[in-house]
Amino acid sequence: MDHSMATDRFANSMSSALRHPGVIALIVAGLTIAAMLIVDHGPWNRAKTQPAHVAMYATTGEAAHAAGAKVLPTEPKSPIEPERPGPKTSPTVNPVTP
Repeated sequence: MDHSMATDRFANSMSSALRHPGVIALIVAGLTIAAMLIVDHGPWNRAKTQPAHVAMYATTGEAAHAAGAKVLPTEPKSPIEPERPGPKTSPTVNPVTP
């Protein structure tokens, strides 16, 4: 038995093994897992965070500016909401209608 016969037999057994549905399924599963790991843990998927001692802001607006958000002024609120006339009642959570 010479070297070329052994190589041919090995190539034949490999090609018949690669045509087996179980082997094909394992290869597809391995490639799928590899692709998921690359997509989920790739360098483009890193959180853009700062350490706590750097990311201290006095107001929410400062934090929003630091994150690159556009900060718009809010409408002024009325001073104090007036009391509702009548007795105080608790809000009904699940009103039952007869």
